[in-house]
Amino acid sequence: MSVHEPTLITSVQRAFRLLEAASAHENGAPAKQLARETGLPLATAYHLLRTMVHDGYLRKLADGGFVLGDKLGILHTTGQSQALLSRVRPALAALRDELGTATYLTFYEEGEICVAEIVDGPRTPRADLWVGFEDAGHATALGKSVLRELDEEARREYLSRHDLADLTPRTITTLPELTRNLDASPLAPAVTDLEEYALGTVCVAVPVYRGDVLGSLGVSLPAERLSRLPEVRARLLPTASRVTRGLSLTI
Repeated sequence: MSVHEPTLITSVQRAFRLLEAASAHENGAPAKQLARETGLPLATAYHLLRTMVHDGYLRKLADGGFVLGDKLGILHTTGQSQALLSRVRPALAALRDELGTATYLTFYEEGEICVAEIVDGPRTPRADLWVGFEDAGHATALGKSVLRELDEEARREYLSRHDLADLTPRTITTLPELTRNLDASPLAPAVTDLEEYALGTVCVAVPVYRGDVLGSLGVSLPAERLSRLPEVRARLLPTASRVTRGLSLTI
């Protein structure tokens, strides 16, 4: 192992130097120029450039020049998302500790309700997510919060792609009843899941935003703590405002 480690490290360093050089040329630069700018032998530069093109970190233009590839854009976007989440994790953790409940954050992206973060602990276990949110948006407070905030067309489009699966005897499985439940929530703007996703567990969620991206913030708790839902709602709303502010600030 030790014999090869310096070579591997050197190759990575050289690849980074080529990426940095390519990033300085918006319209692309040929291999010979990149090799000259990085001080690498041409054969080495060619080998590393081909590898990075294959893996999507660079893209080769028709004229032979190299520019940054789509993979770097994905990494940049992912890095930004993680940086934003790191801003709001303390607020999610504080909510968990104050209420003694697991805390969840979702976003509505590319037509699906996706879990972005779960903050739990030994004394605040998360709910058993036995059915993915792509099949359970109608049965969870987090999903119903998103559906409540969508405009009529977007909600109808989402529901046209998702069956109202019967997950428990309490699950709402008809569109008229779900619509009434969303539009007439007694805790609005909060919505609830009263053992609709899992028997023995109730949830409450409120909307949040990451810029223009809709999401939801919610908590889950044992059904015997149902009477605490108004108290939970009162704590969720200011935390949701803080989370929205944290997620919407420019990095």
